[in-house]
Amino acid sequence: MSKSSKTDAPSSPTQNRVASKGAHKRKKSKTKIIMMSILAIILIIIAVVVVYGAYIVNKASNALPGMSIVTDVEGKPNSVTPVPQGESVKEKPVTMVLLGVDQRKGAGGLNTDVMLVAALNPITKKGAVIAMPRDTRISYNNATRKANAFYANYYVKAQKDGADKNEAMLKGKTAVKEMLGEFYNIPIQYAVSVNFQGFRDVVDVLGGIEVDVDMRMKWTDSHDNTDIDLQPGLQTLNGKKTLDFVRFRQSKGNPNASSDFERNNRQSVVLKALSKKMLSLGGITKIGNVIDEVSDDVYTDMPASELERMITTYYNISMDNITFMSLQGKWNNPYVVASDESLAEAQQLLQSILAE
Repeated sequence: MSKSSKTDAPSSPTQNRVASKGAHKRKKSKTKIIMMSILAIILIIIAVVVVYGAYIVNKASNALPGMSIVTDVEGKPNSVTPVPQGESVKEKPVTMVLLGVDQRKGAGGLNTDVMLVAALNPITKKGAVIAMPRDTRISYNNATRKANAFYANYYVKAQKDGADKNEAMLKGKTAVKEMLGEFYNIPIQYAVSVNFQGFRDVVDVLGGIEVDVDMRMKWTDSHDNTDIDLQPGLQTLNGKKTLDFVRFRQSKGNPNASSDFERNNRQSVVLKALSKKMLSLGGITKIGNVIDEVSDDVYTDMPASELERMITTYYNISMDNITFMSLQGKWNNPYVVASDESLAEAQQLLQSILAE
């Protein structure tokens, strides 16, 4: 029999089984290698998150005292009563108002052009964030004003009465908490103000965020150095352009091109994109730099000890568990009048987080 006939001879059943077992073994081995590789990647990611979780806490611990304008040390200026055991943000739901203050170099002021009310629950790891138009009409303490004017008015009055910067900020934050607490029918525990420069710096440190710009945005104003020029479409925005996207309300070619309501929606879009970027593996590695950047631009009446507990409780919260909502209403010059239905929905959403 020739070599050719041996080669061409049909395989026996035994040979087929042996060949099949060999192929199966190689396939199983290859699958095992792939699974081990995937497992290794997952373990590396978990290790990085754990390591950076500890790093974040350590980094934050050094920066938090500078962000807090109060202390729980008795006898010191702006001292507050220490949070009782069992009442900490680590164990009980927390409510706060987030204020974006337009203090750009050579422009801006103390008006809070971004106003968000948030509620977070440490047990369910769920939250709600309500954005509201800055011109929302609100009556408080026998005065009716636009929502964004309250902080500035109380801050300036406190300074005129001789208060230093921290005392004035505390007066302004207290007024805003009480005013919005009445408006949303919930107790608001803390307030955080963020200078817009700090917001820009965070976006730049993260390498920009991906945002779908919903329309052509063009607006310049030499009075306050505004220069907004954005094209529509999905793109990565740096800090300056992200702030422009959030602030934009009108276009010279079309004065009615945007509104406070659309701006509120953009705030929610940016918050989600920013949170997504920070919670990504690449973002986590930059959180130390983020903390460094914002430490001089963030001020809160939450004690540093509570701030640390809040970071350890919520730093890895899923954005899928946070509901964003924009308060709706109608323009009635010079105010935005919130609709009863939208306000009731916002109140119910915040209360539901606290009740879970």
